[in-house]
Amino acid sequence: METQGLAFHESMEIHELLNFKTICLAKSKLMQGVVFDKDLKELMQQDVQQSIKQINELKSHYAKAPIQSI
Repeated sequence: METQGLAFHESMEIHELLNFKTICLAKSKLMQGVVFDKDLKELMQQDVQQSIKQINELKSHYAKAPIQSI
């Protein structure tokens, strides 16, 4: 049985999610440098770890995206 790839609109949605998660990851990493509260810093580190996991998962789905030539 043949594995199906993603439709064009699905690949665009995953691309948008990847962009969003990447920006959130960068913001959390940058903000850790200016936060002095230990609990908040730990929470932000958990967000960084979760975001990395989610980005890797999205990248695996994005690999099924159709290749478009312009």
